[in-house]
Amino acid sequence: MNVMKRFCLAVTLFFVWVGTSQGEVASDDEQARRLLQSAVEYYRMQGDTAFAAFSRQGEFIDGEHYVFVVDTNGTMLASGSSSAVLIGRDVSTVLEPELREAFKRALSSTEDDQVHSAEYRWMNLRDGRVERKKVFYQRVGERVIAVGLYLPRATPAQAEKFLDRVAEALRKDSAATIEAINDLSAAYHEDDLYAFVIDLDTQRFVAHGYNRRLVGVDFATIKDPEGKPVGTPILALISKAERAGYDYRWKNPVTSKLEDKHALLRKVGHYLVAVGYYRKSIE
Repeated sequence: MNVMKRFCLAVTLFFVWVGTSQGEVASDDEQARRLLQSAVEYYRMQGDTAFAAFSRQGEFIDGEHYVFVVDTNGTMLASGSSSAVLIGRDVSTVLEPELREAFKRALSSTEDDQVHSAEYRWMNLRDGRVERKKVFYQRVGERVIAVGLYLPRATPAQAEKFLDRVAEALRKDSAATIEAINDLSAAYHEDDLYAFVIDLDTQRFVAHGYNRRLVGVDFATIKDPEGKPVGTPILALISKAERAGYDYRWKNPVTSKLEDKHALLRKVGHYLVAVGYYRKSIE
């Protein structure tokens, strides 16, 4: 996906999915809000001359957080990231026809001094993956100033929905689903969510959406990095119920940190399928 297409996707969702959402990482939210407040205050003092500062390395780029600005006509005016190549271009004209009107309404909304937020998916240049992103933005005069942050943890609701999809696919065609999971198919890999499947007859991994080296390994031998048993207690839980849950610690493939994880467990025929979501990062 080229830069223009990625930006168009972001702009579409940025202005259509407007609303305040629940952020998983309050400190990141606060960091993005602070950067936005700083950018808004700087713009109010400097006017359009602030665009140069927003578009270069410096105080308005903080790790993955950066400032970008569009005007109420849909033209990109400043960006501290890859979308800087679009500065000076009217991005509203490249949206799908049914979305242009929503984009126009958002750009013509009344200035209210309020910080708004929305979520979309965007390429994270740091790891080369399309990930969920949250953006905070505020209109100042004829400008919309925004700061975004990547969301490294899927929500429990996302994990449940993901598990539903994997379980249904496993019921319909177990062989094809297992093969797709092991091939790291995008259909079974979403942000930090992935599935693993255990054959309950052999108690061995038959599929893993993150570490294929575990395929064939005895699940009962699995422990977390701190030595807490994982496989044995999960097998005991699922022997008594069709659904269960289990907490342990595991590496988050997005953040590469050891984090608390809650595995959602479901029995599908003679298979155990599991999808886990991560909680607060362990520093």
